[in-house]
Amino acid sequence: MDYKINDISVSEKEMEVTYEYNEIKSNIESEIREQVKKIQIPGFRKGKVPFSLLKKMYGDSLEFEASQEIATVKFWELVKDNQLHPIGKPSLMDVNFKAGENFSFKIKFEVYPEINVENYTGNEIEIPKFVVKDEDIQKEIDSILEENRTTEPTGIIGNDNNYLIVVELTKMDDNGNIIPDIKPHTLQMDFTESTIRPTIIENARGKKIGEYFNFSFTKEKPQDADDKNETNVIETFNYKAELKDIKKIIKAELTEDLIKKVTKNEISNEQDLRDSIKERMQDYYDELMNDLTVNKLIGLIIKNNDFPPPQSIIQKYLNELIKKEDEETKLRGYKDIDETKSAESLESKAEDGIKWYFIKHAIVEKEGIEIPDDELRTLAGKESEKNGIAVDKLLDYYKSSDIEEKLIEEKLFKFLKEKNIIKEVDPDEILNKEPEVVK
Repeated sequence: MDYKINDISVSEKEMEVTYEYNEIKSNIESEIREQVKKIQIPGFRKGKVPFSLLKKMYGDSLEFEASQEIATVKFWELVKDNQLHPIGKPSLMDVNFKAGENFSFKIKFEVYPEINVENYTGNEIEIPKFVVKDEDIQKEIDSILEENRTTEPTGIIGNDNNYLIVVELTKMDDNGNIIPDIKPHTLQMDFTESTIRPTIIENARGKKIGEYFNFSFTKEKPQDADDKNETNVIETFNYKAELKDIKKIIKAELTEDLIKKVTKNEISNEQDLRDSIKERMQDYYDELMNDLTVNKLIGLIIKNNDFPPPQSIIQKYLNELIKKEDEETKLRGYKDIDETKSAESLESKAEDGIKWYFIKHAIVEKEGIEIPDDELRTLAGKESEKNGIAVDKLLDYYKSSDIEEKLIEEKLFKFLKEKNIIKEVDPDEILNKEPEVVK
């Protein structure tokens, strides 16, 4: 018997095997006897059909089918003897068998890739530096005031924009006539919203409940696909509005009582509120910048160490992502996802996820990143003080869960951030930069 293993890629190998006929003759005959037991022909009991008749009926197909079974068995014997570690389902190919002659076959199989990682330090990446501005804080304050405003009934619309109205709209044609077969509909309008059309506010001023006002607006409509006219169609909409209700909006003021209410008595003055908002927003920005840093580092390191990952593992991970997306979609109250479209959109994410998994572990091993027992014990001690669980029980939990893996990952990213150049730049600078041309 001769065999050799060819490296197709870091994740795929091919085994070529050749046996002399005498080496597998007994295996072939034994496998044929097993096949014969399963064959039933009218006039004969199952398994009692003469071999000469079967040979006449099936020719060499019995031996060939037996050879495929033998190839699979011999492959796994070689895997065990040579301490190989295939993953996924091996693919049998190029089976060459004729009775009395040498028997050869090839089998492709995937393995966990061994990666020689490099170029994961000394790189430079640009990250937008988000800083909380005064106008950001003011928007948050305005939002608080907006949420806490009140209204009071009034009979007429005045000269300011602090009104909330309910109107019954009737659609009109260009000549001011009511369009038949289109029922009026009731709508609430908030004059403080930026989306409301100025003509509505202007035409409604001075009107009372029960009175009418008209307004019109135009909308650009995309041309029909079959229309040869290159310009879009401008459509005009005309409405007659009957005022059904008018409320005056009373803006909230940033008083001590309101500040206490929205902060659950934690803060009582405006400056402390603004400082709290600033701190909270900056924490969010810092977390966002950290996520961007991590994702950019991962993308760059994958690019510098690209390799074809095992397809069987990608498919397994992709199935998990699709399942998760389907569950999240159902939780939001939507129907089942289109799995084909979902697979297409998630395929790249699955592939990069598997690439990073192997690259990450290769870096951890190369750099000797680990969590010593004394470090785990220190962490367990701190947690024990908080929740009263015994240190030894926490240590057992850490080692049986993925806590240790997460801690190693935290150390890895701390290492990568220290060993690469993280350049913080103005967000506008990144937005205005011309995209790189892919060659």
